[in-house]
Amino acid sequence: MATAFFVIVALMLLIYSVLDGFDLGVGAIHWLVGRTSDERRLVLRAIGPVWDGNEVWLIAAGGTLYFAFPVLYASSFSGFYLPLTMVLWLLMLRGVSIEVRSHVNDPLWHAFYDFLFTLSAALLAIFLGAALGNVIRGVPLNSDGYFFEPLWTTFRVTGRPGILDWYTTLIGVMSFVTLANHGAHWLALKTEEPLRGRARRIAMALWWIVALVTVVGFVATVWVRPTILDNYRAPGLGWLIPVIALGGLVGMAVFTARHNDLMAFISSSMYIAGMLGGIAFGMYPTLLPATTDPAYSLTIANSATGAYGLRIGLIWWMMSAVLVVGYFAYLYWTFRHRVRAAENAGH
Repeated sequence: MATAFFVIVALMLLIYSVLDGFDLGVGAIHWLVGRTSDERRLVLRAIGPVWDGNEVWLIAAGGTLYFAFPVLYASSFSGFYLPLTMVLWLLMLRGVSIEVRSHVNDPLWHAFYDFLFTLSAALLAIFLGAALGNVIRGVPLNSDGYFFEPLWTTFRVTGRPGILDWYTTLIGVMSFVTLANHGAHWLALKTEEPLRGRARRIAMALWWIVALVTVVGFVATVWVRPTILDNYRAPGLGWLIPVIALGGLVGMAVFTARHNDLMAFISSSMYIAGMLGGIAFGMYPTLLPATTDPAYSLTIANSATGAYGLRIGLIWWMMSAVLVVGYFAYLYWTFRHRVRAAENAGH
């Protein structure tokens, strides 16, 4: 049962990364795609009906984590208190910048909130990537399951590293580039010329960087945590996960060149799903590795709640999942058309 909830939490975080990932990516390239205030407003309308709904997956994943693995939740939220607070503020600033921008019809007002939207989205992409890097690298857990990390120390992964070191910064940059590319594919899918053409050109330019950081990130991850490949050496279908990621990476380049925006976006989603799914598969059954002593690592065995609670929770989770999936299917079907400049007038 603990394995089932490991898969559920990983799946919810994966869905969040794909859905809110394109929101963050759109914000990161907001100023590059939109040249005028009206164009930037159109960029915002490309995510307007869905961005706040997409954040539900992060909240739901946090709630599920609290229920299924309370020890991990307590340990992570105490050790990562500062960066999680920064992420919370960035989430609020992004929401404010989207919702408040149109309340005053003034160029300076619009420019300020456009800048705030881009800054908060870009920093969120980097911080969430750095958080993932910390989970892969491990943290200095003690025998009680708690830890403390400064924001940075020597930027080395050995000794007593901080939240930011060369590896976690690399994963943060990788996250930023990946989500910016993902957002460009979404804008190409949801807008018309000239925004669509600019988004395609940005996606093609970023693809080379994504391909480069994929190789560099893989080598660095194996160097920092060699055991992440152990599960792939066991018999099974684990090898399909990197195939999905590689297929998504290739598909992005092929379909963008052919101006097939839907398949390019699907390929980008496959790449993100394959990369994050590959990390989750490689880390299992470890939830949070300890750099102090492997025996202190948090796993599904020593972090999960009771079996009875997990069984009851799974029933309620499945009922909730049906409602959420139905809502999102309706939302995205309603919002399936491209946004048009004519519809932007007066907003």
